[in-house]
Formats: sequence, structure tokens, C-alpha cells
Amino acid sequence: MPRSPTTTIERVSIPPADGDRVDFGGLGVVWKIESDESEGRFSVVEHPIAPRALAAPLHRHRNEDEYSFVLEGTLGALLGERVIEAGPGSWVFKPRGEWHTFWNAGDTECRIIEVISPGGFENYFRELADMFRARGAAGPDPARLGELAARYALELEVDSVPALCRRFGLTHPMA
Repeated sequence: MPRSPTTTIERVSIPPADGDRVDFGGLGVVWKIESDESEGRFSVVEHPIAPRALAAPLHRHRNEDEYSFVLEGTLGALLGERVIEAGPGSWVFKPRGEWHTFWNAGDTECRIIEVISPGGFENYFRELADMFRARGAAGPDPARLGELAARYALELEVDSVPALCRRFGLTHPMA
């Protein structure tokens, strides 16, 4: 016998253009499914990534697993010590507790869907966007970025950016 839903879902379809968006200078975020729509079980964001752009410093999550589905382009990722490239239709798993980063390994835009479980981490990107807006081209204040990361149980190796850019031939606003 099918279970009854415990909540009423308002949206039953999400058109491609729907979702708040922000661009961090190479990495975009489009919010697709909020954690409150899944009772906290997961959230979904879309990440458009500019050609040859590093999406984030080396980092690890204590609370979330991330599952990236490549829609278009070529996703590069450093997962622990493994370097991979994944094309359209591929899934890349970034488990909690593992150091990782990802980038666009190609010369055209890469777009991925990121399923984050459990939900809630999508709000990190909102707070990060507020920090970028507050300081403009200077980017977020390092102390405030550290506080934000700590609130989301995220460890960041900000100093990894220049070496990652050199190693993989990438660009990043912090390089």
C-alpha cells in the first residue's frame, strides 16, 4: 500500500529557467529544490561552471554527501587523491569527510546538477552570495568566510586555490 505524503508539495514541476541565481565569477548557483521541500532530506542546486574555472577551494563537508550529475561539458574533480573527468550523463559522488574540489575541465560551459544530502547546505551559497555582494570585487572577508564555513561544518583550504589552478590550468577569482 502506498504511503501518504506527510506534507503538501506545492511545485510538481520545475521549469529550466526557475530558481534564484548567483554567479561567483566562474561558478554559478541556481537553487532548484530547497531542503524545506524535502523535509530536510536533500536539496538540489544547478552549477553552471565557466570554461576552465575552478569551482571551489579544496574542501570537505562533515555533514553532507554530494552527488553531481553532469548535464553538459566536462566536469573535473579531485576526490581525495583521485583525479577524474566526467562527461554528460555521468554521476560523481563526493562523500562527506573526503577532501575534494571540482572544476570545468573543458573549453565550453559545464553544467551540473548537485544533489546535497541531507538538505540545508544550499543556504551556505545564499550566505556566501551576501558576503560577495557586501564586499564587491574584494570578495568575502577571510575571517567571515571562516565563520560561515564553520557554521556549515565545512573545512576550506583557501590556500589551495593557486596550486590547483596551476596544476589543472584553471582560473579562479581567488587565484
